[in-house]
Amino acid sequence: MNLPKFEVGKVTVGQLVDTVADQFGESAAVKYHTMGIDYSYAEFKNVCNDVAKGFMALGIEKGEHVAIWGNNVPEWLYAQFGTGKMGAVLVTVNTNYRNFELEYLMKQSEATTLVMIGGVISDDEYIKVVNEVCPELKDCKPGNLESEKLPKFKRVVYIGDENLPGMYNWNEVIEMGKNITDEQLMERQNSLDPDDVINMQYTSGTTGFPKGVMLTHTNLIGNAVSLGECMELSEKDVMCIPVPFFHCFGCVLGTLTCLATAATMAPVVKFTPVDVLETVQESKCTALHGVPTMFIAELEEMENKAYDTSHLRTGIMAGSPCPIEVMKKVVDDMGASEMCITYGQTEASPGITMTRTSDSLERRVSTVGMALPNVEVKIVAPESGEELPSGVQGELCCKGYNVMKGYYNNPEATEGAIIDEWLHTGDLAIMDESGYCKITGRLKDMIIRGGENIYPREIEEFLYTNEKVKDVQVVGVPSEKYGEEVVAYIQVKPGDSASEDEMREFCKDKIAFHKIPAFFMFIDEYPVTASGKIQKYKLRDDATKALGRKDAANIETA
Repeated sequence: MNLPKFEVGKVTVGQLVDTVADQFGESAAVKYHTMGIDYSYAEFKNVCNDVAKGFMALGIEKGEHVAIWGNNVPEWLYAQFGTGKMGAVLVTVNTNYRNFELEYLMKQSEATTLVMIGGVISDDEYIKVVNEVCPELKDCKPGNLESEKLPKFKRVVYIGDENLPGMYNWNEVIEMGKNITDEQLMERQNSLDPDDVINMQYTSGTTGFPKGVMLTHTNLIGNAVSLGECMELSEKDVMCIPVPFFHCFGCVLGTLTCLATAATMAPVVKFTPVDVLETVQESKCTALHGVPTMFIAELEEMENKAYDTSHLRTGIMAGSPCPIEVMKKVVDDMGASEMCITYGQTEASPGITMTRTSDSLERRVSTVGMALPNVEVKIVAPESGEELPSGVQGELCCKGYNVMKGYYNNPEATEGAIIDEWLHTGDLAIMDESGYCKITGRLKDMIIRGGENIYPREIEEFLYTNEKVKDVQVVGVPSEKYGEEVVAYIQVKPGDSASEDEMREFCKDKIAFHKIPAFFMFIDEYPVTASGKIQKYKLRDDATKALGRKDAANIETA
């Protein structure tokens, strides 16, 4: 296997672009088959250089925060590696954000610059939002924004053909960059240190308000190398990337892992199962990333129309538990026999554990694999921090190159998350004697009913065995008698129907009476983050409101 030669911890993202271009210049770097974009690594390096020079021409300094708001458009990709070259910290903005969230992120991150598209749902939704957050924008000259709400915010770069009031146009910025010499760019690039923060990702908000996670060149490159090793990627691979760039899944497990292995990136601008399958077919993709709901949609599309997925070999499924039937179909129907499961969180850059290409199907659906290369994992007692033996449930912690530098402007939260160099994930897990881990729930998700600790994941795994259940999420709601009661939100398979009584009868005598949900709710779509993670706190809030006039304690679950 021919891989780029470099040493993790010794190179920056910008230097990695140059290294791969020097060693694999003729290899394909990026393919957007619907847009006619097909760059070699030598060409890709030149594009990234042009973007880096453009940002320098705007006056953006090393360490300055540049936010980017858009889906998987090519310019997002060029900005990722362009900032990696000229040293600005790329702050990723969730595509679902609106006024309140954008204002919060821009203020908390102290970003000076926003690079943005017009919108995802419509061509101008983001334009309207940014003008509402900063009404001063439309009356200022580009680069001279003075925002009352956001005093650090100075400039907007618009990705699009129009010239909008108060904003630079992307092509205009690239043109401005011609005034920056190659020597000036190299001087800036060589001034960067691998331990510098180069990326800030905001936690996706599945359990509360987002925090800015500071990630270094070494954090990100190290993770990309480990992930590539587990998937056995090389310059012969082509990866379809439909997961959002703004999330670590897209810009680390996806684009950066391709760069670190000289594989080809084949992004999908906006997820639809048709676009994914056409990209896989036309670009002869060997790898495909996605959350389980994406794979479910793709498999359903394949039942309606034939697609050539014969080149698929591997990829990553992550973000939520994978039902075994889905994995079987991904292997049998899509041909991805070496599909891997990855577990992690943004604070770990993001990968912590991963299955290997040679692992059995059973291991891939029942565990999240073992520690990534050069990462340590242990299970500890949540109360004492004492390391636990194999087979005993506790909090999963990790240590290594992948642990974030900290939360931006939030030392208290950082100290709570990183203790003696170990990142405490807040996830409950069991590790077997071989080092394979099974995630059993979240500390905050744990339901305490009448003094009994109930872990939602355990009930979810049981309910998955019902042939009518497509997906299930379990949450707790307040109960005067028991403290909390269990609620199951169920998605029924197409063409099937189910009732609350039927589900309760299914549980009877099969799981402990206190674990049987007091309420079953049937739902068409779960509330999710833009990266596909189900927002359990919203389900919990909705259930609490919906059941506000009912007393869960009156439901007999024995």
